[in-house]
Amino acid sequence: MTGMTAARTPSTSPADRPHVGLRERKKIKTREAIRAATYALVEEQGYDATTIDQIAERAEVSPSTVFRYFPTKEDIVLTDEYDPLILEEIRARPADEPWSETMRYVLHRALEFGMDDDLAVSRLRTHLMVQVPAVRSRMMESMSATGRMLCEAIGERTGRDPDSLEVRVYAMSLIGALMETSMYWAENDHRDDFAALVDRTLDVMEHGLPHENR
Repeated sequence: MTGMTAARTPSTSPADRPHVGLRERKKIKTREAIRAATYALVEEQGYDATTIDQIAERAEVSPSTVFRYFPTKEDIVLTDEYDPLILEEIRARPADEPWSETMRYVLHRALEFGMDDDLAVSRLRTHLMVQVPAVRSRMMESMSATGRMLCEAIGERTGRDPDSLEVRVYAMSLIGALMETSMYWAENDHRDDFAALVDRTLDVMEHGLPHENR
């Protein structure tokens, strides 16, 4: 979600998560191989110098397979498995829990699923968001898909129309805020604890701009 998690399939899953079939497991394995190849090549030679042909060779797949899973090179960096899992986590929370508490819990779960698995990958992804205009532009485009997912989740949880202005504004504000949080983290050399930055972000979303500067 917004590039804040490492793009890996979590080893931990809710008990009620549907069993993943062999075909889907193979797809996940292929996606992971393509991502791993991309990250390794980018670290070795830089993003711009890394080509789809090189990625395919390193991942031991064809270039057409890479494009079948990821329409653009930027999508390899940005796409992850976590949006559906976040939706599951939202649905699993108590119905009477305040929405702000639900999102705080779910986002921390997302960090557990992804960033704690591979902090180096999370740092690389957010670094590329800041340093590579094409990655940043693609991230802006992908926000709309995540926004629609979040609107649906809010609608299910609150009974509001997911297409209402209020729901759409809230969802896109949150996604934009998380993107800015990721970029802030990278722009400051990943010095801060990212979970603490997410908490600060959610505080602003819930309470507005604080009176004192940090």
